[in-house]
Amino acid sequence: MPGPWLTYCLAAVAVLAVADAPPAAARPQHIVSINLCADQLLMRLADPDQIASLSYFSRDASMSNLAEEARAFPRNRGLAEEVMRYKPDMVFAGRYTKRVTVDLLKRIGVDVVELDVPRSLPDIEAQIRRVGAELGQEARAEALVQEMEARLATEEVPASERPSAIVYEPNGYTVGAGSIINVLISLAGLENLAAEKGLESYSRLPLEKLVALSPDVLVVGDYRDAPAVANEILHHPVLSRMPRPMEIVSVPQRLWMCGGPDIFKAVEVLRQAADKARARQ
Repeated sequence: MPGPWLTYCLAAVAVLAVADAPPAAARPQHIVSINLCADQLLMRLADPDQIASLSYFSRDASMSNLAEEARAFPRNRGLAEEVMRYKPDMVFAGRYTKRVTVDLLKRIGVDVVELDVPRSLPDIEAQIRRVGAELGQEARAEALVQEMEARLATEEVPASERPSAIVYEPNGYTVGAGSIINVLISLAGLENLAAEKGLESYSRLPLEKLVALSPDVLVVGDYRDAPAVANEILHHPVLSRMPRPMEIVSVPQRLWMCGGPDIFKAVEVLRQAADKARARQ
């Protein structure tokens, strides 16, 4: 058997070998997303070989702005056993994403990054930077923030020149204060009547109230023609017989569903509607 001195030397060599070994890669190498909004941030910020799998909705062109790009990655339905198949070193989820899966992944020690729902531009920018930091892609995140800010930049429209607007969704819901959509309406040079009347976030707005408010611009989603009972109110004949001319604009839900870097595209659509409404005045 080796003597004490030899044992000490062997131990010292082992310690030095570990100390001299190259550090583990700082960036996660097997990332799984189980959230649509996280999917799109990952595709913009991560190296492709960092992404192991995206959510099942990532290829849905009605919901995702990067549906075609998502075809390059495997999909998952957000089940814990399915996620673990990819041996992830990081999982991205939303604050309201499959709580059973998220809780189980955390219990078995998986690094889960939960993204909240942004309600302001600073929220969006902070979330982009946070994801960039988690991925080890801070420079890309900062560049994406700067690009978004540049696309959103515009001269402030005086209150007296802002056409009024209301978002009207299936089942008679509208969007008031405390939502990113309210922020985008303002950035487009419009005045959100729902927020002005004290409605918070997502609230019911009876059709009779909508007619009484008679906005200059009515904002609807691209699900207006989807075959669902909830959408029938959007086809009510009274909407074509409002007390005064009204600009109706459709904003694809994928542009503002996630409150991500593509929101400037929604603002551009709304700005065009605002310009048309001002021309009528």
